[in-house]
Amino acid sequence: MTPDDAARLLAACAAFDNRQPSEMAKRAWATALADVPLDQDCFDAVAAFYGTPPQDPNQRLWIQPHNVRTLRTKIRNARLENFQYEPVPNETVGEYLARLRGQVKAIASGNAPARSGRLALEGGPSRKFQAELEARGWEVGRPVADTDEEAVQAELIDTVRRSGPLGIECPTCQAAIGKPCKTPGGTSKQPLGKPRTKPHTARLRAASGESGLTPEQRAAEEQRRREASARYLAEHPEEIPDAEIVDEEAAS
Repeated sequence: MTPDDAARLLAACAAFDNRQPSEMAKRAWATALADVPLDQDCFDAVAAFYGTPPQDPNQRLWIQPHNVRTLRTKIRNARLENFQYEPVPNETVGEYLARLRGQVKAIASGNAPARSGRLALEGGPSRKFQAELEARGWEVGRPVADTDEEAVQAELIDTVRRSGPLGIECPTCQAAIGKPCKTPGGTSKQPLGKPRTKPHTARLRAASGESGLTPEQRAAEEQRRREASARYLAEHPEEIPDAEIVDEEAAS
């Protein structure tokens, strides 16, 4: 910025604060802003300074060279918010640096239009990560709701409608949707029974859409469970509680 340029800028400042520019003032401003060219951004910086109320209402606004420099930089950086470099095929490092500086300067100065929107992210999760999500009942690639109301409804549906066996109530142990199946019996720490590592067979069949057991199959399943219980009691007789003999005559 030359002294004559600084004089023009000081005249714009005087329109707001009624200062009296002098020969010494224009030379001082030219020295402080020697690396800043006089452009429309400088005048816009002055307008922005005086268009913003001070924190103290009683404070008198009085712009200085560093205010012009700072506000001008903010104005130019705002144009570069969504900047994306546009490369050319087979360019060298020197060509890339020259083109990058040229594009940044053109957009920051307002001579070239900035991009109107952000670039969309492409790609997706790896197959391994996707398999891990699906194993936990999450759906990969599901559509995203457009409104908050639709998002709430989708969240409610997702909490009760999951893919796989956990998406239905277990017909065997009545485990709720989203809860693992339980083993028979219970303890003080796990009153409902210890969680099973694999869902019950009936739950797997129901989740896959297979029909229920026939009467013959249910009878065979019950017989299998009775035999398994009998074998367990035979192998662990110490766990059978002693029967309490009651003398009916004495009790009466």
